[in-house]
Amino acid sequence: EAGVAFVRDVLAEANEVRREPVSASELIVALQCGGSDGYSGVSANPALGAASDLLVRHGGTVILSETPETYGAEHLLTRRAVSQEVGEKLVALMRWWEEYTRREGAEMNANPSPGNKAGGLTTILEKSLGAMAKAGSTNLVDVVRYAEPVAAKGFVFMDTPGYDPVAATGQVAGGANLVCFTTGRGSVFGCKPAPSIKLATNTPMFRRMEDDMDVNCGAILDGDETVQECGRRIFELMLRIASGKRTKSEQFDFGAAEFAPWVIGATM
Repeated sequence: EAGVAFVRDVLAEANEVRREPVSASELIVALQCGGSDGYSGVSANPALGAASDLLVRHGGTVILSETPETYGAEHLLTRRAVSQEVGEKLVALMRWWEEYTRREGAEMNANPSPGNKAGGLTTILEKSLGAMAKAGSTNLVDVVRYAEPVAAKGFVFMDTPGYDPVAATGQVAGGANLVCFTTGRGSVFGCKPAPSIKLATNTPMFRRMEDDMDVNCGAILDGDETVQECGRRIFELMLRIASGKRTKSEQFDFGAAEFAPWVIGATM
């Protein structure tokens, strides 16, 4: 009842909102991957990384997450930290996750999933190295807790589990207003609170699932596009989606069931 009353109170104010031009620096993009395959680290993820660099160059923000899927490659992020303090925050997170998984009778290198392995990934190190590529090459400016409001501009890391809906929910709660989601196996994730751009790693999957995929990064593998050219295409689509163009998920009204906060208990 309190929530309904609050909505009624602010409805008049919301109805006064009008579209107006804003800078790309207002974009906060959640970087996600799910159903990764052996092509993720050489097509869609580095292309998204190139788009991330372009957005940061224009004053925007990108949020990388999924701490367990950073395992074994965290040194690639700490060396990009703007300060020792920021780097130590990330190291502390990894230590926490090692203890968390040990306490729950699991282990960090239990990844990758059966689907990842069927797609060509064999170890968590391969998966982590590919996942890092989504974040481009700019400095790591901050490390934040799950769902913590992101205030810094640039490349930020958020502590989340590896489970995609839980991770994306935390990023959106922290301020992300757009989600970019790479997939090789064909995840159809759609995040209702924020538009979700889905990036296919390979052309065969894109053709099979064209109703669900927004961008074919398989053009890189086909030799039709470079990573940088594909990254530019993704960046330009980000701007169009942020300006009102609807993603495939939005066209089909997908995503209402994808809201999944991090609950108490073992969640990898």
